[in-house]
Amino acid sequence: MPKITIEPVDALDDSDLADLCDAAEIAILDGGGFGWLLPPPREVMERFWRGVLLVPERSLFVGRLDGRIGGSAQLVCAPRNNEAQQEVATITTNFVATWARGHGMARELTLACEGTALKQGVRFINLDVRETQDAAIQLYESLGYERWGTNPNYAIVEGGSVTGYYYTKQLRRGGRKSAGRKAPRSKAASK
Repeated sequence: MPKITIEPVDALDDSDLADLCDAAEIAILDGGGFGWLLPPPREVMERFWRGVLLVPERSLFVGRLDGRIGGSAQLVCAPRNNEAQQEVATITTNFVATWARGHGMARELTLACEGTALKQGVRFINLDVRETQDAAIQLYESLGYERWGTNPNYAIVEGGSVTGYYYTKQLRRGGRKSAGRKAPRSKAASK
């Protein structure tokens, strides 16, 4: 039986970076390109992922199928100077390569983001998705995300507008559980 593991990532070795880029390219070609319509050159993709690791407010999670990276998700929290949104986070770049689908990886990536968000004192998670991403929509709605908005001009694909949906989920009620969010870990120090 295939084994799925989800883990937070602070650094990527060359092999993991190659696997992550490969998985992202496959997802982009399948229409789940988190903004890209066609895969960018490999060096651009590598810089993108290395850049993600440098942003203190971003937590990168990877999903592995039998040890090989087949998907990812990011939890993006507000910067410390944005006090009004300290209890709000966003899930972005949640994708699974076609070869790794059907094993629950996308669900587990989303739940990992939610678990980390709760530990950081987040009350609400937001995300958005193209209307064409039926499996993602079904997943998010099954996990309790509520659609609150629709943008008929969310993206332009092949010259035409694609509708996008906006979702939110309340993770917990009430005020902050702690006196404040932990300081983001220093990602530059892990290099």
